[in-house]
Amino acid sequence: MKGLYFQKSSTNEEITFVFQERENLPVIEDNYVRLQVKACALSQINTKLLTEMKMEKDFFPVGREIAGIVLDGILPLDSEDPGLCEVVRVHEHYLVHKPEKVTWTEAAGTIRDGVRAYTALHYLSHLSPGKSVLIMDGASALGMIAIQLAHHRGAKVISTAGSLEDKQCLERLRPSIARVIDVSSGKAHVAESCLEETGGLGVDIVLDAGVRLYSKDDEPAVKLHLLPHKHDIITLLGVGGHWVTTEENLQLDPPDSHCLFLKGATVAFLNDEVWNLSNVQQGKYLCILKDVMEKLSTGVFRPQLDEPIPLYEAKVSMEVVQKNPGRKKQVVQF
Repeated sequence: MKGLYFQKSSTNEEITFVFQERENLPVIEDNYVRLQVKACALSQINTKLLTEMKMEKDFFPVGREIAGIVLDGILPLDSEDPGLCEVVRVHEHYLVHKPEKVTWTEAAGTIRDGVRAYTALHYLSHLSPGKSVLIMDGASALGMIAIQLAHHRGAKVISTAGSLEDKQCLERLRPSIARVIDVSSGKAHVAESCLEETGGLGVDIVLDAGVRLYSKDDEPAVKLHLLPHKHDIITLLGVGGHWVTTEENLQLDPPDSHCLFLKGATVAFLNDEVWNLSNVQQGKYLCILKDVMEKLSTGVFRPQLDEPIPLYEAKVSMEVVQKNPGRKKQVVQF
């Protein structure tokens, strides 16, 4: 039985994906189950995090967002089994029941972005009805789920679009977004647009998709017009606002911190892996997984999924996803 793995180069800068023959699964221990995989979503692998966690192996398993017969879940960070395999062994604490209405591909393709959206909007920023939320890059897989969750909670949503296609996609959403800011030309002023939309009060919650930390001369050209500067985010935050960032290397200068202090604002880092790094959080984590499946079943979550692909195409597709994730989630169907 084969599974997909990746191997890091000596410099840790490049990774290679390979199919490896797997040994027979060990005898099931207490609280472990065998899961016949029906679908597995493909997501970028954070090799830097694996290195920092000192998880050094010759081959790392690929594919953690899986759906299988009766159960589905996200394999823990230290799992020995790749999700891109017909059968895996997994602890029951990482599984929740899949509603009958939800397909295998929907379950696998939504579970991770659902966890990330819940972590950002519920646990890190305490989303509630009437709040204003800025979701950067709303047409991305995470952005779509975050917008749907924010609307479900009764929030006013503002979003950014990096292309005309993304803008049209966001404008078609129902419930409608309060304002879609087209940043593709590089001429839009995100801070001004948000302040105008909120009557000068600023937004309550910001979920970014990365930010510019330096001046235009020091930043890679590809990121210039699509990402806001950190000063823009601080400017558009309202009093008592929450900034949830995906920028792991965020640097705040003393003037930035002072401005946040005057607003009583907070900065939180979105790292969805924290749920798997501490058993203390297990109960909350399972509640999130269950709620994501329920909202998928009731139509609150409507994921943007690409056409399912067979297992033999997983290697090539994973190489593409690792370099540049598409707008739609890629799922392998068994």
